[in-house]
This record gives sequence, structure tokens and C-alpha cells, in this order.
Amino acid sequence: MKQSPQPGPDSAVSRLAPTMALTDGQEALKAEVLSFCRAHRAQDHALFIIEGDAGTGKSLLLNTLFTAIQGAARGCDIHDPLHGSRNFLLVNHPEMIKLYRNISETQAALRKKDFERPTTFINQANASGRRADIVLVDEAHLLLTRRDPYNRFHQDNQLEEIIRHAHVVVIVFDARQVLKFKSLWDDASLAQLVSGFPVVTRRLDHQFRMHAHADVMDWIRALRDGVLRPLPAPQAFDFRIFDDAQDMYEAIRQRNAQYGLCRMLATYDYPYTLNGQDHFITEGRFHLRWDRAMPQARLPWAERPDTIDEVGSVYTIQGFDLNYAGVILGPSVTYDRAADRIVIDPSRYEDRAAFTGRDGVADPHEVMARIILNSINVLMTRGVRGLYIYASEPDLHARLARLWEERQAGSDTRPAA
Repeated sequence: MKQSPQPGPDSAVSRLAPTMALTDGQEALKAEVLSFCRAHRAQDHALFIIEGDAGTGKSLLLNTLFTAIQGAARGCDIHDPLHGSRNFLLVNHPEMIKLYRNISETQAALRKKDFERPTTFINQANASGRRADIVLVDEAHLLLTRRDPYNRFHQDNQLEEIIRHAHVVVIVFDARQVLKFKSLWDDASLAQLVSGFPVVTRRLDHQFRMHAHADVMDWIRALRDGVLRPLPAPQAFDFRIFDDAQDMYEAIRQRNAQYGLCRMLATYDYPYTLNGQDHFITEGRFHLRWDRAMPQARLPWAERPDTIDEVGSVYTIQGFDLNYAGVILGPSVTYDRAADRIVIDPSRYEDRAAFTGRDGVADPHEVMARIILNSINVLMTRGVRGLYIYASEPDLHARLARLWEERQAGSDTRPAA
């Protein structure tokens, strides 16, 4: 029997563990996908798509589903259509791979080799000529939709290649979490890719991560479309606008001492190079280094105690929960006073790699803005207990400060929820 240290109740391993209870809706969807896998394992191709916003339980459902599939594949019931099947769970995110492999140490049905990066799976399948029976893909919005020789992907579309090398493919997907041109999807290209074989699409809508009233998610959804609404009403979920980034950091440190898993995050508006050197984010009194690349670390970035002294990027934190997130909106996130709207300035965005591969895109500037707004959506949907925000650009800083003052004035005349 596998033995490993027991994770804390707030750890990513605990929150994503297949022993976590599912809702009735999630259980029903899990049963539907299992039936789909059993029905189509012997067919040529089949695809099941699970859509949903950040925090709607997609990864938990997928890991629970994969554990059930591997339990049947390695179980004793030789009459089960899944018995003896060869299956994988893929995710194009090195921190998530660490998490899944750590979880596998606690589950008898799972092995570390069951979890891979998409490019590794595709290249190994091409070399061996062997097809998998069932492949699950977490964070499928991170799959490449064009070749990327630097990352050893030499075909045109990773989902197309995964489908080619498997009988059944199950993906979880959120178009609002696409972060690069080379992962850009549109409905027409997806429809063309999946034509000619069975495809089922289902959606998860209930928000599990953020323990907040609906007005918090409504505010975040509006902001990702450039709209600034009045701030959410006071409630148990701790939503604050900060005038000073250092004050926000000190508040995050206090929350981390109370609850753990509280971190600073920022839009990719500050220089960062993978050259072994530390790079820093400076906002007034605030001066803290970007997250360090540590591929050899066993724990993902969000769970390493030392990362309270770092600022996480969208690539570090995507897919993970925090208790509190302190989000710095950098210089690319500006404000149009006449229109009272968020305006994105891609020229100030430092992640130039996100903008490579623009050939054939009709309106690249609009897509650049959407990618940055998607990254903000990811950053702002990490916190279970609270979200703190600081804006760098002066006009946006002032507008958020006014909204905060209005909320504070309004809270003086009504009880907190």
C-alpha cells in the first residue's frame, strides 16, 4: 500500500484529491463520461468536452474520473470494458504535473507515469506507434494550436494529435483562460477538427473555489470585458482595493500566517527573463522578486512556504487555489475616463512570447487585449477566502480608489452580508 505524508486540508493535493466528495451534478457528469468511455473505447475516435469557468470544479471532476478509469483498468473485473485499458492524463503545465504526480502517491490505482505533458505523449506515441485507449486533458485551453519547435512540438495542433493517438479523449476547456496566440481557439476550427466522430459537450457552472456571493464573480466577469461595476457589497469573502502595494503585501503576509496559501500575484507587466537571475516588481515602497523557476522542486509554487516572498505569474498559479490572492494590475491595464472602461495597452505587456504566432489572425491587437484580460481573469479567480487588488496605472488606480470609497460609504448605511 502506498505511504506518503498526509497533506493539510488546504493543500492543493487535498482540494484535488479523488476522495473529495462531488456534488450530485458532478457525480452525474462523472457517470456520463464513464459510460461514454466504456461505449467508445473500441471505436476509432470519440471526444467529450467539459466546459466551465475557473473554479467550477473541472480539475477535481477530471482527477476523480481518471482515478475511477484507472481503478477499472487495473481492477479484477475482466468483464468491464475498461479492464486492461491504457490511459493517460495530460496537462500542459509543469506545476500541475507536479500536483497530479504527488496525488498519485496517495492512490493505489494511479502511477506517476500516468501523467504527462501533451508534447511528451505525442512524441512518444509517434515513436512507438501505440495508441492510448483513453486520454484526459486538463487545462485544454493551454494546448498548442500551431507548431512550436522550441518546445519540440512539430505538428499543427496538439488536440488533433492527441485525438489521432487515442480512441477516447476527454478535455476540460475554458476559452477565457487562453493565454497565448499559439493556444488560440475559435469555434470554427474546433468544429472542423472534431467533425466525423462522436462529440459530446457539457458545462459546469457552479462556482466552488471562491466562497463569495454572486456579485463578486459578476464584478470579475464584467472586468474581463473591460467594464468597471460598483464593487461587491461587504460580505464574508474579503474583497478589497489597496492604495499601496506594500500595504497589500503586508496584509497578504498576515493572512498567510493565519490561513496559509496566501500569495502575491501580478500581471505580466514587469521584466522577467529565464536566465537564472532574480527579477523584481517595484511599485512605490513595494519591491519583491518574481517567482523563481524551480522545476526540481517537489511542491508546486503555490505550496512552497518560501514563495510568500515572491510574486506569482499567471503561468505559475493557473489551475491552483489560494486562500487569499493579492493581485497587482500592472501598467498594461489602463483606464479610459471618458468611456469609464478598462483599456488594455499590449505594448506595456512584458510577456512577448504570448504574442508570437500571429500569422493569419484577423485582428491581432484585439486578441492581444483579450489574452491580457484572460490572464487577469485567471489571477482574480484564485482566492477562496479573499481577493485584494492594487492598480499601477494612475487613472485606473484613482478610479478603483473612488469605487472603494463609494463602497465604504455605502457600507456605513447597511449591515455587512
